Amino acid sequence: MIIARRHVLGTAALLPALGAFRPARAEARVFRVGYQKASVALALLKAQGLLEQRLKPLGYAVSWAIFTSGPPILEALNDGAVDFAFTGEPPPIFAQAAGVPVLYAAATQPSPRAVSILVEPNNGIQTVAALKGKKVAVARGSSAHYLLVAALRDAGLAWGDITPAYLQPSDGRIALQSGSVAAWAVWDPFVAAAEVQGAKILIDGTDLMPNRAFYLTSRAVAAAKPEAVKQAIAAVQDIEAWEPSHLSEIATDLSKTIGISPEILKVWFTRQKYGVVPISPEIIADQQKIADVFAGLRLIPRKIDVQEAVLS
Repeated sequence: MIIARRHVLGTAALLPALGAFRPARAEARVFRVGYQKASVALALLKAQGLLEQRLKPLGYAVSWAIFTSGPPILEALNDGAVDFAFTGEPPPIFAQAAGVPVLYAAATQPSPRAVSILVEPNNGIQTVAALKGKKVAVARGSSAHYLLVAALRDAGLAWGDITPAYLQPSDGRIALQSGSVAAWAVWDPFVAAAEVQGAKILIDGTDLMPNRAFYLTSRAVAAAKPEAVKQAIAAVQDIEAWEPSHLSEIATDLSKTIGISPEILKVWFTRQKYGVVPISPEIIADQQKIADVFAGLRLIPRKIDVQEAVLS
């Protein structure tokens, strides 16, 4: 795959606001993609029109919608407004436990350093153990949610020893800066952006979680549009293989569309690992561990079998 430098992201505004998105339900041959700021591969596919190129011979147009985090994407998947989604580890677990017919299609390589718990440097919090009795901001059902659970356990604390403030990333940053929370659990590029503004990493996901991301679909889409899903995975594999040798130019061009400086994006990219892999027994086992922890804490309504949600 050859991608010209001047076309890495193009010149148009490539990340439309969610509010402008309206699912084209009347058009049966539309393939709908849900992504977020952490979905660099999908942003590049959108900019290049590479998914459109793959799906046009199959008779599909492609629509794109950007979301603040993984859980809302999977709500849209459940509603039929999204056919193909990108999220971290916990969102599909929460979705499956809620009865959403989500399917794991492919996974990224682990990037445990790309999710962290942040504190302000002068708020006196030096260890995870010091969060006992404190309020911590986190997006419910996100990768950072599991990091917070795992970090507390590793520090000898129970989930009930802190008060979670369930906030999306933009609100979490404001809460940390204002002092209304003692810490904020979040993922890149929000971690890198907060660091530049003075926040300090208390702990990241190293030795606590794999922090993979997943490409997901639903049972209905897998049955109705199997070739489109297959081509979407192939397109992602191509772009993920291209990314590592073009990070500087991607950071420069991506900055123009998401409003984050190239310097911040480059920090994030150093914490990422690239490549897309099939869903293996090891990946299933890692997801099952996370699911069992959430079930044990009653953060999801029931136990689940992750294997039942793997695209065959």
